Amino acid sequence: MLSFRRSAMFLVAATMIEAQPALTTIQDILYRANGTRFNGEIFINWNAFVAGDTSEIATAQVKLPIVNGVLHVQLVPTTTASAGANYHVVYNSEGQFQFSQVWAVPPSSVPLRVADVVVSTGTVVGGGGGSSPITTSPVQISDVVGLTNALANVPQKGIGFALGRAAVINSSGQIDGASGNPGDCVMVDGNSGPCGGGGGILPSFADSETPSGAINGLNTSFGLLATPSPSTSLNVYLNGLRMDPGVDYTVSGSTINFATASTPQPGDLLLANYRYSNPLNPLGTLTPTQVVCSTVGNTTSGTSSATLGTCTLPAGLLFAGDRIEIRYQYSHQGTAMGFTPQVAWGGVPILSRTVTAADTGFAGILDFAIGGSGTQQWSGQSWGSSLAFAAALGAASANTTLSLTISFLGQMSGSTSDTLTLSNFTVVRYPAQVNP
Repeated sequence: MLSFRRSAMFLVAATMIEAQPALTTIQDILYRANGTRFNGEIFINWNAFVAGDTSEIATAQVKLPIVNGVLHVQLVPTTTASAGANYHVVYNSEGQFQFSQVWAVPPSSVPLRVADVVVSTGTVVGGGGGSSPITTSPVQISDVVGLTNALANVPQKGIGFALGRAAVINSSGQIDGASGNPGDCVMVDGNSGPCGGGGGILPSFADSETPSGAINGLNTSFGLLATPSPSTSLNVYLNGLRMDPGVDYTVSGSTINFATASTPQPGDLLLANYRYSNPLNPLGTLTPTQVVCSTVGNTTSGTSSATLGTCTLPAGLLFAGDRIEIRYQYSHQGTAMGFTPQVAWGGVPILSRTVTAADTGFAGILDFAIGGSGTQQWSGQSWGSSLAFAAALGAASANTTLSLTISFLGQMSGSTSDTLTLSNFTVVRYPAQVNP
């Protein structure tokens, strides 16, 4: 009986030995970039996979010391194993991470070097059993779940993309480099121009200028190097406190005249900031016009008044002396029915004309002058392709301290398949400008 048990144990052991998967030897000498041999350790990691002989290989890690560059290790082949099987190898030296590699190990009866098994990170090494050779292929974008959608949301380079430029988004959603001179400022809409004036010629600035004149508690008149233009651009600071114009001082040309109660005393610090015109830059202090709205509108075939476009002037935009210019164009498609265009200012119709079926279009200009009494004087001109030219003027009383909407409306004179389109409208603000 004892002899039988011993024979059975030998048979089991032999079976276990026969069941062990074949191993491939990786043997090499590792060097550093300076030619010295690598000393340290490597960690070989792998996830569970099925070997080519159907052996189940469990997830594990092997730590292998490297002395004087000598590498010697035996591993189960992965190129004939289940798809995606590979080894992740991390190199450490002196307790610090150095680099990592991915190994795809083929079956081999002779030792292999590292160069024979290392593959690029991101490649897929296929298996499938048998004696299939190493196969590698790039990872396709569609192979990664969600990557296609993620890349679709990433802005792309436009044809105007340039290094060393401020980035702007073009009308196609692509990234371009801002155009213009290196010293220009970029606007919200992506355009660029000289800083400080929204384009055009810049004014000259005096910052922290010390006015001339004795600071002795008696002298009340101090001189500036230039005449502030406009005069309201002058800010006077006494010991860091901003003085109140008209109360603490007045300005006449380039002279500051202090009130007696505000006269600078010995030891006081007097500074001034202001804009001024330059004889070589006559446009420097002029305020540029501002396009508030400029776009296309909608289309209607209805017989009731429809809003085809709007432009809202935000609260605080309009001041006494400002002027608003409105330009608009309607187009008529068809010849069966006439139409009625309207322009409303703050909800109140200002212009309304009946246009014939023969007119292919209608256009006009409205001009609003903002007065100091809170009223607005307006004038307008309108015409059609056949409709006679007409001019009109009047007054409006919209509250310009609040937001104000300009509406462009239209309707057909009767049921029809004709259409009326607001082709384009533009609203321009001319800011009040005092130029003494």
